[in-house]
Amino acid sequence: MRDIDELRELGDFDMGAPPLDDGTRQRVRARLYAAMDEPAPRVRHRRPALRIALTAGLAAAVAAGVLVGVRDDDGDRAHRTARPPATGAPAMRNVSAQTVLKGAAVYAREHEQTVRPRDDQFIYTREVIRETDQKTGATRTYTDENWRSVDGSRRSWAMEIGKGWWAPPLQKGVRVWPPRDWGTLRKLPTDPERLILSVQSRFGSRATSLDGLTDEDWSQIHLGLAALLKLVPVLPQGLRPAAYEALGMVPGVKVVPDQKDAKGRTGVAVAYDDPTLPQGVAGFGGYLIFDPVTYAFLGFRDVRTSGDGAAVKTYTQLSSLDSWAVVDKVKQRP
Repeated sequence: MRDIDELRELGDFDMGAPPLDDGTRQRVRARLYAAMDEPAPRVRHRRPALRIALTAGLAAAVAAGVLVGVRDDDGDRAHRTARPPATGAPAMRNVSAQTVLKGAAVYAREHEQTVRPRDDQFIYTREVIRETDQKTGATRTYTDENWRSVDGSRRSWAMEIGKGWWAPPLQKGVRVWPPRDWGTLRKLPTDPERLILSVQSRFGSRATSLDGLTDEDWSQIHLGLAALLKLVPVLPQGLRPAAYEALGMVPGVKVVPDQKDAKGRTGVAVAYDDPTLPQGVAGFGGYLIFDPVTYAFLGFRDVRTSGDGAAVKTYTQLSSLDSWAVVDKVKQRP
């Protein structure tokens, strides 16, 4: 029953768009489940935003219009705080999503440094979440702190909009996307085209080139890249820039100007029009917000709903990584 409750919790999230009808929901769920190359295990604990989504759970999440908590990092050093945006930014320029994402990749490469955490360590992140009730305008700010086991063998502590819980160790032999352990993350390609093919192979057949990829393939590739960027706060050197460049190669990514992040900074966002979903229905991924001058990553903008029927509430959710570090123990702060 707990597994069912988890999926119901995920169903409380959406992207602020009309929900999928039952027929479309079943078709999307069936397509994503059919694409998985192996069954996912049962999940017995509430899924945290920090824990990496299991493939089947992620498929169900997308079919339900799910939106989950997000994090990002430009890998500058073992312990760092987020860089402030450029000050005195000029008016927003009319740029393409490819320009923004290539600029973000350049910025990330220039500012990241190698991180080599030990398997017995934890990656600590502190994230600022600001939610605004779309009906009343009431705003609440949360500070979420997470400690993720580097190799996945130890239980982790996760938080989501102010609520925390213990996440169990990753079961041996279980494949998940995005990978939870540093060793597997380190093996992912840092060439954007090879990364796309690697992601595609996790969700469908193993393609040898980008030629001939269908809309469904690209939808799954975007799903995989978005999950990697949203659900893994710290990545091995070169992987986040590659993911930005790979995202820029997905047909349908677009620029949305004048977006505010959790700290009130105005940026330019990149979103995705998924051709496999009905018009007006948004899929997994949300808005990635970048500084309009430097293209430094600022945070995510999403929409979350809770409740049912007349009691349903819709929130605009902004999130920004405040700091991160590699620590020796869970609950240890840098």
